[in-house]
Formats: sequence, structure tokens, C-alpha cells
Amino acid sequence: MLRIDVALSSARRQRFEVPESSKVGDLKSLAQKSFGKGFLKLVTTQGKVLSDPDKSLQAAGLQDEDHLTAIVQEGKLAATSQAFALWCCGGDRIVTWSRSDGSSDFSGGDSSQIQARLKAVQEVKATDRAFAAILADGSVVAWGDIDPGGDPYDFADEDYFTPRDVQQVQANDGAFAAIRTDGSVATWGSNLFGGRSLEVQDQLRNVLHIQATSRGAFAAIKEDGSVVTWGNSQCGGDSSSVRDQLRGVQQIQATGGAFAAIRADGSAISWGDPSCGGDSLAVQDQLRNVLHIQATSDGAFAAIKEDGSVVTWGQPNCGGDSTWVQDQLRNVLHIQATADAFAAIKEDGSVVTWGNPHDGGDSSDVKDQLRNVLHIQATSDGAFAAIKEDGSVVTWGQPYCGGDITGVQDQIASL
Repeated sequence: MLRIDVALSSARRQRFEVPESSKVGDLKSLAQKSFGKGFLKLVTTQGKVLSDPDKSLQAAGLQDEDHLTAIVQEGKLAATSQAFALWCCGGDRIVTWSRSDGSSDFSGGDSSQIQARLKAVQEVKATDRAFAAILADGSVVAWGDIDPGGDPYDFADEDYFTPRDVQQVQANDGAFAAIRTDGSVATWGSNLFGGRSLEVQDQLRNVLHIQATSRGAFAAIKEDGSVVTWGNSQCGGDSSSVRDQLRGVQQIQATGGAFAAIRADGSAISWGDPSCGGDSLAVQDQLRNVLHIQATSDGAFAAIKEDGSVVTWGQPNCGGDSTWVQDQLRNVLHIQATADAFAAIKEDGSVVTWGNPHDGGDSSDVKDQLRNVLHIQATSDGAFAAIKEDGSVVTWGQPYCGGDITGVQDQIASL
């Protein structure tokens, strides 16, 4: 037996006695259960991270009476239309899953070919069928279907499209847009979705943030609070009708075909396809003191106000009508969305859902499990995944879109 001391902090230490044949993953699982933390990184006194769960403790250089430090990591989720990617910031591994029926996967659910290239993952974003991960060195690793961005170096012969020195990435259904460290922008993926930004390339300087409508438009906020849009003109790519009002913009959110912007004074304005939330006149008087806006891709917005209340507009059956849960929408901290359903995390860690019941709007089957929730992510086609304080993951919605997690429970436990 090996006796290994693991310290979560100066006040929390635990000695584990494990067989000499045990693996790193076995010790990590014991530490996770003992400390009640789901994502831990084990570090030796020499500063070496024990990152391979399948390596034996002896092969990892551990001896009897050794001491380790357990560092708590935050689990994060990204999603294509039918696949999830679970990762920890700074980690060298990503767990992906998708269809539960065993059929061929072209949605990014298979990341086996790129795992060896993942070093210190900082961020992961997704189009409809591809993921893109930013690494610590500013490079990008992508996988999934090539046309919607699975190959970030498809335009490598044209320098302004090449993703290098990347700080942030945003995506719609068919293209990615990345902000470089100098404030310029690189785009790749389908030209129909804004993957080529030639018409506005000269304006894409000093960019701070980018948002996208899923049907093919991007909107970039610059340092001076002005906004540059490109891509599908009918889905928000043309902002000429509100150009004079797009000043002092601090945040932008998008449905499938419309954008909504929060200005410095807390007011909000929308543009794009009216049927997708581009027309907010009916609730304009309520759009004051807005802190954050979330959107379903099929056409509804939800705005969180300073008092924790929520205002919704857009397609009623896609989450634009929150009447039946309005009394519960108090003290809301965060909101996440599928194509046509919302899920809100409240201050007490509970969750409220509304919208299409089949695509995550009805969470009654897992209601008792949705406590102490820290983070929620969603696949656009209809499933939610929630990470709880203890590191466990709860899913609901369409099983074939990521709502069924049974096949990767063991991998999540060892992450």
C-alpha cells in the first residue's frame, strides 16, 4: 500500500492508503469524493501535474509518504447542435459526447484525433458541427465538420483569415470569428455565414467583443462603443437602420436572426429579423437597467435586470413568453438557452426553465437534482447540461442531442 497525503488547502488534508497498482485516476477519484469537489488537479511538491489518469502511481513517480496538492478547477461546457465538450481551463484534455444511438458522428462529438494537440486549453467555442479550442500560446485547434469551421487553416494563404495570437473566439452555425491580441479579427468557415469578412476588414480594428446570429451574421463591438456587422444581411448583418443608435454599446446578444445590444445607460435595442426578436417595441419601456441578455437561437430574447427580474420578447413558443414562470423569475443570476427554451440559475442555485418543453423547457424529471447549480450549457438542438457544486453533471432535454449522459459518466468522474 502507498500512503499519499493530499492537501486541498492548508486547512483540509487527507491521507489515502491505496494499492501500489493504483492509477492516478483512482487517487483523483478518491480525493474528489473526500473533498466533495468534482474537478481537481493533483500537483507534486516539485510542481509536476499528474495529468494522465491511466498512468500508475509508481510510473508517475509517487512513493510512500509523498505529499500532493489538489487544485480545484472549474469545469466548463461548450456545445454544437448535437454534441457537448467538457473541459477545464488550462487542462490538456477535452471530454466530448453526442449521439446516444451509436450512429455516425459529424457534430464534433469525436475528439480523439486532436487530443494529443491540446495543451493548456483556454477556451472552447462551437459552430453547428465543429468545435474550436484556443490554447495558451494563442493557436487554435478545431475538429468536426470542415465546412463550418472544423479546419481553422483553410484560408491560411490569406493572412487576415489566419487564427494566430487569438484571445477570443465567437461562432455562428457555420463560421468562427477570432479576436487577436492586437484587436484585429480573423474569420474562417462558410462564406455564407460570415467566414470571409473582406467587406469590413478595414473596420475590424480595436475590437473588444464579437457576437453572432446563428443563421450567419457577426457583430463586433469596438473600443469606442461603435459596432461593425457583416454576414447575412437579413439576420443582423445589416445594421444600417439602427446605426445612429449603436453608440456606447457594452454587450450584444443574438438569436438566430437578430441582435440585441445593451448600451452604457442600461437601455437595450434590437435589430435584424423581426420574427426572431429584432423588434422589441412591445417591451421597450421595460428594457431599462438591463445587466445581461440571453437568447434562444430560434427567436427569443431574455433580459436580466439589475433587480434580478427577467423581461422576454420574440417568438412566444421559443421562450419569448415567460408568463407561466414569471413569478419564479426573481433573483436570477444567469440564463442559458437551447434553440427554443431557456434555463435560468437563481441566487440559491436552483433552476427555472421555460419555452419548448421537448427541447429543455420542461426540467421536471430532474427538478430534484437541480440544486446548487454553478453553470449551465446547452446544445442548440435541444438539451441542457448543468454542473453542480460537487462536480456532478445533470442533463435534460432531447437525449440524442446530449440530454443522455450515461455513456460518459466514468470519464467525467476522472476529468
